[in-house]
Amino acid sequence: MSDNNPNWERNLLEKLAAASLEEQRRARQWKIFFRLAWLLVMGVIASAIFKSTFIEKEDGKLSVGGSGHTAVIQLSGVIDSEDDSANKLIAGLRDAAENRNTRGIVIKANSPGGSPVLSGMVYDEIRRQKKLRPALPIVVVVEEVCASGCYYIAAAADKIYVDKASIVGSIGVLSDGFGFTGLMDKFGVERRLRTAGENKAMGDPFSPVNPKHEAIRQQLLDDIHQQFIKAVRDGRGARLKATPEMFSGLVWLGEKSLPLGLADGYGTVDSVARDVIHAEKTVDLTPQDDLGSRFARRLGVEFKGGVRNLLDTRFF
Repeated sequence: MSDNNPNWERNLLEKLAAASLEEQRRARQWKIFFRLAWLLVMGVIASAIFKSTFIEKEDGKLSVGGSGHTAVIQLSGVIDSEDDSANKLIAGLRDAAENRNTRGIVIKANSPGGSPVLSGMVYDEIRRQKKLRPALPIVVVVEEVCASGCYYIAAAADKIYVDKASIVGSIGVLSDGFGFTGLMDKFGVERRLRTAGENKAMGDPFSPVNPKHEAIRQQLLDDIHQQFIKAVRDGRGARLKATPEMFSGLVWLGEKSLPLGLADGYGTVDSVARDVIHAEKTVDLTPQDDLGSRFARRLGVEFKGGVRNLLDTRFF
C-alpha cells in the first residue's frame, strides 16, 4: 500500500479524523434530541398538574380547584427592594384573598426584618384585607425568626404561631454607617464637599460628626420607632402584656413570647392549616419572578442604591 500511495498514512488519518468528527456531531444531535424530549415530557407533566390544580374563574382569574385550601405565602430573608419581597407578599395576599377556594391564609415567616417602609406597606395590606374579608383568617407561622420588620408585619395578622425556639420581637429601629475622617487625616486626604441646603450632607461618612444632623437623625429614628410601637399595640390589642423592655429592641424565644402576648400559640404550617383554618390542603401562592423581572429590578436597585444609603434605616 505504501508503494502505490506514499501519502496513505496522511489519508488514513484524515479519514479517521473525519469519522471522529461525524461521530461527535451525531452524538451532539442525539444529546439535543433527548434533552428536548425530556423537556417536552416535563412540560406535559407540568401542564397536567397545573390543569388538575387550577380552573379558570369567570373573571379570568385563576382559582385553585377542590373543596378548599389554605393559601401559604412565603416571607423569607431581608425585607428590602432588592428581591421585592414586600410587593410579592402583597400580591400573594391579594391573589389568595380573591381565590374563591381559599379558606385561610398562612404567612410562613422566616425573616430578620428590613425596611420600615416596606414592612408598613405589608402591614397596611393585611389590615385592608381583614376589613374587606373579616371571615377570612390571616395568620403568621414563624419558623426560625420573625424579628423587627417581620414582626411589624406579623402584628397585623389575626394570630401568630411559633415554635418554642423561634425568635420573635426586636421592636426597635437602627440606622448605621461609618466615619472615615480619622483615616482621611492620617493619609492627608481633604474632603471638598459643597452643598446647597445646610442639611443636604447629613450622614456623609467623609465629614466630621455634626451634632445638629445627629439630633435630626435620632428624631427620625424615634418617630419611626413610635410608628412601630403603635402598629404592634394596634395589631395585638389586649393580648399584649407590655413591659418596659418590650419595645427596647430585645428578642424572645417563642416559649417566652406567649405569656407576653407577642404570639398566640405553638404551630406549624400544617398544624395551623389542619387545626385552626380547618383546610388541611395547602397551596403555595407566593409570586415567583421570571429572569427578566429579576434583571430589571436589580438594575433599578443599583440606580437608587446611592440615594438610599444616605440614611439606611431598617428594623434590624
